Amino acid sequence: MADERVDATELMGNVLELGHRDVLRQMLATMLAQVMDAEVSDRCSAGYNERSGERANRRNGYRERELETRMGTVPLSIPKLREGSYFPSFLEPRKRWEKAFVNVVSEAYVLGVSTRKVEDLVEAMGARGMKRSEVSRMAASLDAQVKEFRERPLLVEYPYVWLDALYLKVREGVRVVSRAVLVAYAVSEQGEREVVGVDVAAGEMEVCWRSFLAGLVQRGLRGVQLVISDAHAGLRAAIRSVLNGTSWQRCTVHFARNVCCHVPKSAQGLVGAAVSNIFKQQTIEEAKDAVSKVLALLEKHPKASKVVQDAEDDVLAFMGFPQKHWRQLHSTNPLERQNREIRRRTDVVGIFPNEASVLRLVTMLLVEQNDQWAVGRRYFSKESMALLRPAPHALLEAGQ
Repeated sequence: MADERVDATELMGNVLELGHRDVLRQMLATMLAQVMDAEVSDRCSAGYNERSGERANRRNGYRERELETRMGTVPLSIPKLREGSYFPSFLEPRKRWEKAFVNVVSEAYVLGVSTRKVEDLVEAMGARGMKRSEVSRMAASLDAQVKEFRERPLLVEYPYVWLDALYLKVREGVRVVSRAVLVAYAVSEQGEREVVGVDVAAGEMEVCWRSFLAGLVQRGLRGVQLVISDAHAGLRAAIRSVLNGTSWQRCTVHFARNVCCHVPKSAQGLVGAAVSNIFKQQTIEEAKDAVSKVLALLEKHPKASKVVQDAEDDVLAFMGFPQKHWRQLHSTNPLERQNREIRRRTDVVGIFPNEASVLRLVTMLLVEQNDQWAVGRRYFSKESMALLRPAPHALLEAGQ
């Protein structure tokens, strides 16, 4: 019989797709139970019901806990000890973003800007009576992780890069100001998604985006062929300066909104549908023909017509890349889900005590997302990534 070898990752994917999650979930539960049994036996210096003169502790029942996995919810029976406590090594006592969250609200408390809401949040996270020294130790640990993630070298090529910003409120002395959180997402040459950069800036001025992008280049960002973003003037100027020679895709969702805001409300539905139809075409020629029909429809609306004429090449840039990638390339919509999750977590803070606390919490949320992407499916298949033409060299030299 011929020796047939099956890739383990591919096999696991096939098993999951064929509906064998229950079997795998039971296997995982059994394996984790064995891990916990081994760890507790080591803590006790003796196995379950084993007679030993070296025994240092005894088991004392179990406590139930659920573990969420890609295969579904796995019930855990975590052994308890008569003396001390045991927590499985494969579980973090608290997720990284949760630690950052506790740190933010605790920092607000020690800085004297606490409210009843802040104290309630601290208690809800199980951190009653956080002392200044405890906050400082947690901050030091988190800041080291934040620094490592933000400064890690980028070792592969990233053909596609998405740039976006969201705004959060920060206390600055007696004032409350708005700060921009700049985020860069990318897809590597292997088709895998990754958070490649995050920073806090005063706004989206060219100087802020230029500094942010130059930092990515210094860490090794290369091979960029297409940048997807909205049409913010400062961001566009920074892209031209730092990533000169790359193609730029204007977010089609924001483009459609910009067009519709220049036509009467009664016509927005028809115009919006016509604009959306542009991006459903199968060839660049068909798309340009659809643009012509939109321009004819906007004949009585010169401002809207000018928006379409000026943006035609930029909103169709994605069509110069493999068709299998088009759906994800023509807008920043793939980022919206993550942005909503960030806002959901940051809204409970309200006003951050300083920029460091913003960077700490948002970065930890992005680290968690990055970890999920690392173990999930590729964003684009290796086969479709191979269809990309090689990127010209020396495209990513930072502007002087």
